[in-house]
Amino acid sequence: MARYGAVEAGGTKFVCAVGLGPEQIEEQVRIPTTTPTETIALVLDFFQQQIKSSGPLEAIGVGSFGPVGVHADAPQFGYFLETPKPGWQHIEFATVLSRALSAPVGFNTDVNAAALGEGRWGNGQGLDTFIYLTVGTGIGGGAVVNGKLLHGLLHPEMGHILIPHDRSADPFPGSCPFHQDCLEGLASGFAIEQRWQQKAADLPADHPAWALEANYLAAGMVNFILTLSPQRIIVGGGVMGQPQLLPLVRTQVVQKLSGYLKVPQITNNIDTYIVPPKLDNQAGIAGAFVLAQQAAEQR
Repeated sequence: MARYGAVEAGGTKFVCAVGLGPEQIEEQVRIPTTTPTETIALVLDFFQQQIKSSGPLEAIGVGSFGPVGVHADAPQFGYFLETPKPGWQHIEFATVLSRALSAPVGFNTDVNAAALGEGRWGNGQGLDTFIYLTVGTGIGGGAVVNGKLLHGLLHPEMGHILIPHDRSADPFPGSCPFHQDCLEGLASGFAIEQRWQQKAADLPADHPAWALEANYLAAGMVNFILTLSPQRIIVGGGVMGQPQLLPLVRTQVVQKLSGYLKVPQITNNIDTYIVPPKLDNQAGIAGAFVLAQQAAEQR
């Protein structure tokens, strides 16, 4: 049976796996994200060792922090682009893997990959239009629209939309190096830490940070609901691990919509409309396997 490689390239770690799919992983490793030279060398070494011991890979799928070049016919395909990750701008990656490992590579954002994983095995099953959001160190979003990943000029950058920022209520200027107070700049885990001088995980459940966080996340979600009309929003990431946050977000979304969309999914079933990922933190690596399978089919 066909064996695939999968990579979830994150800002703090790269998860690499080999197997038939997410339910049949033969080997998996976590590699700290340091410099591009060091990190990519360790990724290559992992796959080269797996090929040496167990044979070639049919294809490799990569879901990565972005922005990245995702169009196969573009000169920057396989590259990290203007990423906020220091030192990783304009670094070639996916095409390096393809040449070194003699295998086609499917390359997309980590959130698009996670959307694919949730669509195949998780809370996106049976839906043709839905959004996957992650709220962690940064904020990102992937969208499946009419059964396909949404692309255009590049790919969605949902973490960088501009949302209302009442500076009298929240004087924090924002943490995004590009836009300062975009959604990521106001509501990411990094922004929470910068604003309150404490990591999100260390803030108590009744801290005012969570009402503010819910306000910002709900503002972003309302924009996505009104723009893409998703059948469901799946939201994960480390910040969402706070059990009090998701109910606050749901309440704020309903309030901000102000009765404008009278659809039962929102008015009667908001708890099943905005949901955590069924695959939890495995959505990204699962989606990377889907990208690998698609790359093999396209070859």
